[in-house]
Amino acid sequence: MRCDYFDAGVCRACTLMGVPYAQQLVDKQHAAEQTLAEHTGLAWLDPVASPESGYRNKAKMVVGGSVANPTLGILDAAQRGVDLRGCGIHDSRLTAVMPALADFVGTAGLAPYDVPARRGELKLLLVTVSPDGELLLRFVLRSQESLARIRKHLPALRAELPQLRVVSANLLPEHRAAIEGETEILLGDEQILPMRLGALELHLRPQGFFQTNSHVAERLYGHAGEWIADLDPSSVWDLYCGVGGFALSAARAGRAAADTPVGGPRGVDVAGGPRSDARPPRDVVGIEVSAEAIAAARSAAVASGIPGVRFEAADATTWAPGSARSAAPGATASPALTPPETVIVNPPRRGIGPLADWLERTPEVRSVVYSSCNVDSLARDLRAMPSFTAREGRVLDMFPQTPHSEVLVRLER
Repeated sequence: MRCDYFDAGVCRACTLMGVPYAQQLVDKQHAAEQTLAEHTGLAWLDPVASPESGYRNKAKMVVGGSVANPTLGILDAAQRGVDLRGCGIHDSRLTAVMPALADFVGTAGLAPYDVPARRGELKLLLVTVSPDGELLLRFVLRSQESLARIRKHLPALRAELPQLRVVSANLLPEHRAAIEGETEILLGDEQILPMRLGALELHLRPQGFFQTNSHVAERLYGHAGEWIADLDPSSVWDLYCGVGGFALSAARAGRAAADTPVGGPRGVDVAGGPRSDARPPRDVVGIEVSAEAIAAARSAAVASGIPGVRFEAADATTWAPGSARSAAPGATASPALTPPETVIVNPPRRGIGPLADWLERTPEVRSVVYSSCNVDSLARDLRAMPSFTAREGRVLDMFPQTPHSEVLVRLER
């Protein structure tokens, strides 16, 4: 992939730009294998490739310039706006709407936030496109001063962009390097963007997290579902569950859903294989600190007709040790608090930290599916769980043109 912005030196975010994509994939596989080389029994599956361009389903556009001539992109070293509305790693359906959004800034009189002067209103535009082409648009504002103007001109923008499904304003009054604030104001009746990944329908709300590469996310959840079907646990905890992708995949893997799921026929599991309609629902619990993500996960479970899944808003790192009681002989425990047979973790870059110690000393947990965006923290966490053996691993290239990737590992006690 070639990028005019990179070649001109105005944006260097994609540090591997110009490196042949096949070589990027080889290097990422090698890096993962070397970092986890101490796990001699780990069998590596073929890496999962991504489209090398147009793969990002979300655009985080810092707004600079002026009302009459806004820039959508990033800020340079002097905190001036650099326009990147033609960024080649964005889904082309995002690139296509950037001119209309730039025009809307002028039409609605949204003064771009001037970082050095600390004045202005519009800080960012956050735009997500679903696999079906629908959009979630968020205005990140310093205050509510411009809300009336946004509401006044929003019908015209919707007429120009009929694919707009969810629109909201986020308030970030502080002068700090952040993407969003705590307050979200819906600017319409819709608050959910359906994200269909194969036979699985997930839901995204304005403050929820979603994998930025829909192509690879589908493979990620599907492959984890295959491992769950093979392990066939009666109970699963999905810790750091986000909008529920792993949890819902785990609930369906190898078992029947209560109703025909949206986007997928009865009798087919999340990985595309046959399901046994004779199996009872698997007990699955999903834990995520974001209440917005949990609300989205619950609505997706209902929409997809997937039984046996419960979602709770909590800090996964402390929730599991604080909620689980040993099911060893002589111990008393309610079914909801008995440690599960399998735990799925998809933590932030820092890893699972003290949760690794809890997994190590909880014998009821027989297997772990670990999805990591930072192989270094993954290696550290695995060293804290010596009673688990790494059986299989897979590199999934969630972030082409960068050194980063997702690594999925299957662990068994």
